[in-house]
Amino acid sequence: MIPALSAPSPVEESPPDTRCRILATAERFFREIGYQKTTVADIAKTLRMSPANVYRFFDSKKAINEAVVARIIGEVEARIAAVAGRPGLTAEARLREVIVFLHRDAVGRFTGHPRMHEMIEAAMSESWDVCRHHVDRITAVLERVIADGAAGGEFSVEDPAVAARCVHTAIVRFCHPVLVVQCPDDFVPDLDVMIAFLIGALKAGWAAPTAT
Repeated sequence: MIPALSAPSPVEESPPDTRCRILATAERFFREIGYQKTTVADIAKTLRMSPANVYRFFDSKKAINEAVVARIIGEVEARIAAVAGRPGLTAEARLREVIVFLHRDAVGRFTGHPRMHEMIEAAMSESWDVCRHHVDRITAVLERVIADGAAGGEFSVEDPAVAARCVHTAIVRFCHPVLVVQCPDDFVPDLDVMIAFLIGALKAGWAAPTAT
């Protein structure tokens, strides 16, 4: 007599998979009703989990908030990093494309996903750790492109790191979630004008003043 085969054991979901499902669910709630109105109980109920189980993976609602923001801005960082390393484009073209993308992403989130924009705005205004790192990574991408331009003779820059920080400061009005909404258009030049000015400065042999 052939013994009956036992039923296969259920496949347990790995912790990374569970974290991803929690974040995907949280992000959906954030887009639909906003991050402030979303509770851990809402997320747990949708996933047929207990709130205590959610807290096994995230120790607080704030941790979930920051992780969702990290997912969103991580996509932005990946996009501009890809542009920065794109072969066949001049440094000027890559720098222009990075800046334009950052601006369009900020404006597009405000107009198309206002509740997510509200969350990103709060994260930047309150200096969440994830946003401070995001600013550093954007500056690093700008530095990479400027350094390439200097090495290739397109830009005349002695210190690409300093130049990158200056460029980032100059474009903050166009990509910061608060300033994109609140700063009047007649208060600053057009984005294309600003980009042309910055590229002209990089080509003109700008150097940071030395300390006296």
